[in-house]
Amino acid sequence: MKTYGHYIDGSYVDPASGEWIDSHNPYSGEVWARIPRGSAADVDRAVGAAGRAMREGPWATMTASARGRLMHKLADLITANAERLAEVEVRDNGKLLAEMLGQTRYNPEWWRYFGGLADKLEGAVVPIDKPEMFAFTKHEPVGVVGALTAWNSPLLFVAWKCAPALAAGCTVVVKPSEFASCSTLEFAALTKEAGFPDGVFNVITGLGPEVGSALVDHPDVAKITFTGSDATGARIYAQAAKTMKRVSLELGGKSPNIVFDDADLDMAVAGVISGIFAATGQTCIAGSRVLVQNSIRERFTERLVELGKTARKGDPMLPDTNIGPVTTAPQYRKILDYIDIAKNEGARCILGGGPASGYPGGQFVEPTIFTDVKPSMRIAREEVFGPVLSILGFDDEAEAVRVANDTIYGLAAGVWTQDIGRAVRMSSALKAGTVWVNTYRAVSYMMPFGGMKHSGIGRESGIEAVREYLETKSVWISTAKGAPANPFIMR
Repeated sequence: MKTYGHYIDGSYVDPASGEWIDSHNPYSGEVWARIPRGSAADVDRAVGAAGRAMREGPWATMTASARGRLMHKLADLITANAERLAEVEVRDNGKLLAEMLGQTRYNPEWWRYFGGLADKLEGAVVPIDKPEMFAFTKHEPVGVVGALTAWNSPLLFVAWKCAPALAAGCTVVVKPSEFASCSTLEFAALTKEAGFPDGVFNVITGLGPEVGSALVDHPDVAKITFTGSDATGARIYAQAAKTMKRVSLELGGKSPNIVFDDADLDMAVAGVISGIFAATGQTCIAGSRVLVQNSIRERFTERLVELGKTARKGDPMLPDTNIGPVTTAPQYRKILDYIDIAKNEGARCILGGGPASGYPGGQFVEPTIFTDVKPSMRIAREEVFGPVLSILGFDDEAEAVRVANDTIYGLAAGVWTQDIGRAVRMSSALKAGTVWVNTYRAVSYMMPFGGMKHSGIGRESGIEAVREYLETKSVWISTAKGAPANPFIMR
């Protein structure tokens, strides 16, 4: 069993409290590591190191091109350590090794993309309407960034948040979920190896009320970026407003997967299954509502259940496993509660519907499908964050849009059709930050990602992401000679 320290100012250090938190393997149920139980004192130490790096160290005077080269070195180190990092994540969060390995192998692309972007964040000369003035804009880093990441894809979220922040010239303090902190602590050593100056990248672990809250409250933190539930995001948003922090929030969803009667049914069935049962449904973009045109609903449902029955549950380290354990005990209980709520509200369970027994850690839920679901039911309106799918019917395009948009969320949506005109119309009508057509869950470092409504504020990935970490400064230079004729009048 490994005992970790916080990563502050280029070194691993013990928590000020002298306390640690056990990290459990969700599959085996065994304690496999210990992480520091952080406090406000640890946060203050990390933010102090990040602030000094912004003001005094080599990072403060480093050129944007040099920052980019460090990020490229880090990308190469992630590539070299992808298998090891993926295995740590699986032991921490119980997701499939195949998925985590896919993420860690793709992860370097964010660092390369934003490393290449670092020296291309140009200002502009403004053709100002005052002939005696020379005016231009420049972009400056917002300051110290507090990054709060979720347990379902820790290192992916580190890349989404920290790569654009570092490209912009900020320094960061990462607070990973207490349920899955180890891969982020392992990753921190790679930043040192890549040559990042001390204090540029810091990691503080611990509980949200003790560490996350202290980070959001800290007066020297300029921006908070958070991935998690909309309820927690709303609390962070309100808390950050007290010190006028910039905030980016990537929150939850109740994403619709919409299947029209002209869709390729084989593709659509596979896409819907992937959209909800991959990652055991523990993803913010889970397609937890499938809207099926009534003319094909019975046929589609039969094929969906048939494919769902083939899902293999088991050890996430094994290549033939399709469904792994639920990551945390509270989330496991929440999923089972929602299954009971759906049954009590009158939804009909046609697949799964309860816990799966016979596994070491005990946190397995059967892939579950409900039909006879009404849009007003809680199972169709609230985020479950588990392998639970609701089937709803619709007659025409207008009804599909109405039902799909009838939610407080707006993160993602899927559309399955062979009609290109319909695809374009639906992509415009759906209130979601991402719309996939004849695919689902595709992401790229080049494409912005984020939500509307309760699904968040701001964008991650793509050029838009780096702007979240920059302030635009306007500079005016007078070219006039002599004092103004009347200094009491604004020019």
